[in-house]
Amino acid sequence: MIDALHRDLSPPLSDEKAWLKIIANYRQPHLKRSVFELAVTAIPFAFCWAGAVAAVHYGFWAGLVLIVPAAAFLLRLFMIQHDCGHGSFFARRRIDDWTGRVIGVLTLTPYDYWRRAHAEHHALAGNLEGRGIGDITTLTVSEYDRRSWTGRLSYRLYRHPAVMFGIGPAWLFLFKQRLPFGMMRSGSLPWISTMATNLAIALISATLMWAIGILPFLLVHLPVALLAATAGIWLFYVQHQFEETHWSREPEWQFPHAALHGASHYDLPLALRWITGNIGIHHVHHLSSRVPYYRLPEVLRDHPALAGIGRITMMESLRCVKLVLWDEHSRRLISFRDAAKLRRAQ
Repeated sequence: MIDALHRDLSPPLSDEKAWLKIIANYRQPHLKRSVFELAVTAIPFAFCWAGAVAAVHYGFWAGLVLIVPAAAFLLRLFMIQHDCGHGSFFARRRIDDWTGRVIGVLTLTPYDYWRRAHAEHHALAGNLEGRGIGDITTLTVSEYDRRSWTGRLSYRLYRHPAVMFGIGPAWLFLFKQRLPFGMMRSGSLPWISTMATNLAIALISATLMWAIGILPFLLVHLPVALLAATAGIWLFYVQHQFEETHWSREPEWQFPHAALHGASHYDLPLALRWITGNIGIHHVHHLSSRVPYYRLPEVLRDHPALAGIGRITMMESLRCVKLVLWDEHSRRLISFRDAAKLRRAQ
């Protein structure tokens, strides 16, 4: 009865501005719930990480299986850091920022630098004239065709799954985020954020290496960090790189429409929804980034019409890997093979 009432009161899906007002009603976090979410993520992460180190120390190599749940909880910590960046986790800017900065040392992500880049991603997602910061590089078919053969080769390599989900996560989290690339001349904050995070990472790593040994630290923390990074890159990829996503140019581009239709609803199994902080409900998140992640399911429960927008399943998401070029004529992402067919047909 309640769901039916909410459904009757819901505006048409085409009225994105009305949905902005509706979803704004879910923006208030619950302090006790936020503290609970942080505790049930950080504590299991610490226990799994310590258990994996103990397994190395005592030669109980089967215990290294704890690396997998440790990586999952580290990914969930990143989702909390993500909410802190939007000011939605505690809704107290100072607490959110310092929580995010501390978690950023664990996730190898300089919080303030990342927060600024991510804000640009949210402000310009789906805008063909605003690509370049905080997103995955995506060329249009015509842009790809105008490139030299070396330019086309470099883009093909960049979009190859082995690079995107193999080399890419290691490069981004271990190396690229050690300097404020893209914001080298954007004031002191990106530099302070990256250098302070680097210093904290170095001090904590050195302390742990001294306490438990270099080999146990590297055998545990590197796989944990890389597994979490790879899962994070995959999630971010699928959230925007799907066939029915939305890209347009100004003045056609409008934030509410691009937010709701340019991000996917990655419909994951319940356990994966929990460990990923409901980030799969990404279209709702983009429409109102101040909604805490633990309230996103409330939005779909109360307004089930939103669940079908941009919905992709796990099996369907695997096919997204081949979608690499935006075709401005058909308004969809296509593969290199499809682009070649278009070329031959012209």
